[in-house]
Formats: sequence, structure tokens, C-alpha cells
Amino acid sequence: MPGHNHDRTESKGHPLTHVITQNCCNDATCVPVCPVNCIHPTPDEPDYRTAEMLYIDPDGCIDCGACLDACPVSAIHADYDLPEEFARYEEINAHYFTDPEKKEYDEVVPRKPKRSFDGAPDETLRVAIVGGGPAATYAAGELLGQRGISVEVDMFERLLTPGGLVRYGVAPDHQATKAMGDAFNAIMARKGFRLFAGVTVGTDVTHAQLAERYHAVLYAVGALHDRRLGIPGEDLPGSRSATEFVGWYNAHPDFADRDFDLSDVTDGRVVVLGNGNVALDVARLLASDPERVAGTDTADHAIDVLRDSNVTEVVVVGRRGAGQAAFTTPELLGLAGTDGIEVVVDADELAASRGVGAPEATSMAAYKIDVLEQVGDIAGENGGGRTVTLRFLSAPVEILGDETTGVTGVRLARTELVEEDGRIVARATDETEDLATSLVLRSVGYRGDAVPDVPFDADRGVLPNDGGRVTDPATGEAFAQTYVAGWIKRGPSGVIGTNKLCAEETVAGLLDDFTAGTLPAPATPDDLDTLLPDAVDVKGWRAIDTHEKKSGKDAKRPRIKITDISAARAVVEAAKA
Repeated sequence: MPGHNHDRTESKGHPLTHVITQNCCNDATCVPVCPVNCIHPTPDEPDYRTAEMLYIDPDGCIDCGACLDACPVSAIHADYDLPEEFARYEEINAHYFTDPEKKEYDEVVPRKPKRSFDGAPDETLRVAIVGGGPAATYAAGELLGQRGISVEVDMFERLLTPGGLVRYGVAPDHQATKAMGDAFNAIMARKGFRLFAGVTVGTDVTHAQLAERYHAVLYAVGALHDRRLGIPGEDLPGSRSATEFVGWYNAHPDFADRDFDLSDVTDGRVVVLGNGNVALDVARLLASDPERVAGTDTADHAIDVLRDSNVTEVVVVGRRGAGQAAFTTPELLGLAGTDGIEVVVDADELAASRGVGAPEATSMAAYKIDVLEQVGDIAGENGGGRTVTLRFLSAPVEILGDETTGVTGVRLARTELVEEDGRIVARATDETEDLATSLVLRSVGYRGDAVPDVPFDADRGVLPNDGGRVTDPATGEAFAQTYVAGWIKRGPSGVIGTNKLCAEETVAGLLDDFTAGTLPAPATPDDLDTLLPDAVDVKGWRAIDTHEKKSGKDAKRPRIKITDISAARAVVEAAKA
């Protein structure tokens, strides 16, 4: 392999290598520090945006260890120091490079050219970022990391606590992934950054007011709401969105008051419609030993409900084949390796997944099917009596029940994979089956909300844009001073680190516009402290963060989140005293 014929030490007769494991965040921080370009896909490679994780080529790694220090979530291990639960990842990393197209790489990672600000206005670039999640914070970091220009960034977050997906979306038992929050906190500590939390743009301050005070306004507000199934019975009592369930158990203030009763679920069965990573997170939480969950930062109210649960089976339903399953292989391995959970997969459905539309044998999708065929061999200690059943080639056509009794079941239609217009799609057949349940969780994707006074694409649930520049759909022209990043830019795709490349693309366009002199200078002086007197700053957020961690330490948990807004503000005020 060109660029990968390096002499290196060996251990037990095998070359030493490093291995990327389950909690890879995909932000590619490890890529530029690798001196031999053995970590792929890199952000400039075509499959980066859809990759489940990054991989280290065992034939290229020289065991230098540079990636270990760079990884923000400690996902990289030396092969000789690989934890037992991650042993499979040595094979996973190697499998990625069995594809013949993934063998020819340059000797070193191509470096990004140094940006020039020649001709840029001789003034400090001021940017308002609306949102406090990964895309927003990556954008802030990219802006504040520029050399040769002075930049100030103000972040406006609707909640009192920034973090977005990391704080309120990542499953509570994925604490290593939540460590991304430390990297984001470091960005917020940089010179030139200010936080205005507890501020709703469109209510507390308008888009026009921000545009008067900044060169540019960048929206990274995510996609909080669930997509609709569009089938009968979707709104019956007992048909709930996975979005609200995840928010409920993750202590999101918007969902803390929701009521989920798991003590009398029909047949002890919950049906999850959709099979992405969120669906598997939900299934794993429902099927886990409550005491395992109790040691995480799961909301206290959720822990109480889970302790009283009668759920013994969670059925996860996907309309397409196993090769097209939206969940990632790392998420599948995490589920299968959870103590107390038995994962069941129908052999006939797997066999059918190797027919029409079957992925190439060397692809990671094909490897996923291999793993599904072996879940019984890689399971944890299965003594809890709870089962997660993964169903494929099954589409929900109706949620059964009525307004009085609520949900009584789900009607599924068997599907078959067919090719239409060059795409593989799932087509429903006349074969149906009914699954009895009183609780259905819909997990078929997210969509964003409109932002007041900013163009919105209602069909896609995003802000219309060209490379991150928001556009006016009526004219196709750029909407002045306005930019977008993250899910509200591209839709709900990728993982946490995918937002880094997305944010970098948007910031690059913003900087080009500033350098070209097309962004008007702020017309109104900085009066945000007067305009938003109740906003919580970085010190206030740190007070909340410290309080939650202290409460968690006393209970031997990572943190105990504050769900009550008044209580959180009281912590902020107490810290000022």
C-alpha cells in the first residue's frame, strides 16, 4: 500500500497498531495528527459524511500514539491494551480496508491551505451564533481559531445549559461520548467568546436586532421534533415519539413533565418503529437493568419509572433489509454486549437481506449483516430475562386501538426490496401481522422548525442554503448576513463529529464574504447586557455544571441534571453572591 510500508515494532509476532472503538465521534481531530495518513475516511473523502466511524489501517499504523492524545472521547486504544469489550473493533478497523478502493492513499494527510485575509475590512468580525449544540460550538471554535483576523463570537442558547445533542441526545450510558462536552467547554473558555443562555431568538431578541449588532448571524438550532409516519392511529394514546422519550429520560427541560407509565405494558412489549441509533438507544434503556441505568445521568424521574417497569421485550421494526439498517455497527455491538439483554434476529429476514439490494461483500454494510448473524455469540451476560428483537423488512401500516382504550397493537406489512429508478426501496406486500402492545415509540427521524423572519423549507424541515449561506427561495439569492450549520442546514444525518465538517464549510463561506467586504459593519453598538439582562453567561453555566457534578458525585453518578428552570436560575444567582 503506497505510503504504508513502514518499519515498526512488533508484539507477539504481530505488528503493533492502534484501534478506533465504539464511541468514535467522527470529528476527525485524529486525522491531521497522524504522520502516515492511516486514519480514514478523512473529511475530504467521499464516504466521510456517511461513515459510521473512522478506522485505522493496521497495515499503515506505525504505533506513534499521536491519535491517542488527539481523540476527544478516548475512543482509540493500542491493540495490546484493547479492553475486552472492544476486541471486535480490531477486526472492524481492518475490514474497512479490505475494499480495493480503500488501499491507495497519499503518504501524508493533505493540509488545508492557509487562509488569507488580504483586503478584509480592518475591524473585528462579530458573529452571533444561535444554538448551543455541537454544530454551534464547532462553528464558534472554527471562527475563534482563525489567525490574521480578530473575531468575537456571541452564542445565544434557548435553554440555560448549552450542549444540545451531547447533553440531551446521547444516551446516558454512553458517558465516554458525552466527554465531548469537555472539548466544547474549552471552546467556550476562549478569548472573544460570550454566552447568552436562556434566550429565545424570535422572542427575547429578533433576527433583525441581531443583524444590526453583528456582521453575520449563524443558525445552528438543530432539529428537535419528530417526523410523522402518516399512518392511521399515529395520534392514539400510547403512540409516542422517541424524541419526547429520549428528552424525558435525558432530563431535557422541555420534556421533564411528560408522563410515561411502564408498569402495565400489554404483554410486557414495547414496539419501536424505526431502526436508527436512537431506536437502539431507546431499546437498550428499556431492556436494561434499572440499577445499571441508575448509575448514569438519567433523569431521576425516569429511573423511578424504569424500576417499576414490566417491560420484558422491545421489538425494533425496520422497513428495509438488514443491509440498509440505519443503526451503526458500534451501536449494535453495544446493544448486544449489554448484560441482561438478549438480542434476537430472525434468520429468514437476514437471509432475505442478502438478496436484492445486498451490499458489496467488502462493505461495512455487509459486515453489519455478519454481526447480526452472530449476535448470540457476542451477547453479554444474559440473565435479565429481557429481549430486544430486531425486525427487518416490516413496515407499520396502522397503529391499532381507539381513543378510549389507547394503543392495542401495531399492524405490520411484510416488505420486499425492489429496484426503482436506480434506488433500492422497500415495497409493502399483502402479508401482514399484528403485534400486541400498549406502547409504541415512533423513531423515524427528526425535522427542524422555522426560525422567525428567516427563510424555511417546510418540506425538508431545514433553512434553505447554498453551502451554509441561507438563501431566499423566491429568488435563490443569499439572505443577507445569515448562515446555517448542523441538522437545520442539512437535515438529521451523521453523528456528532459530522457537524464539525458541516460547520467548517459554513464558516469558510462566512469568512469569504467578510474578506470580500460584503458583510455590513454592525450598525448598533454592543448593548446585549442591557437588551438581555436575564441571560446566563459562561460563569452562570459553569455554576450549573459544577452543581450538577457535585450532586452526582455525592450519589456516585456523573451528574444529576437540573430539570427545573427556576432551580437552575437559583443556582446561577447563588454563585453570584
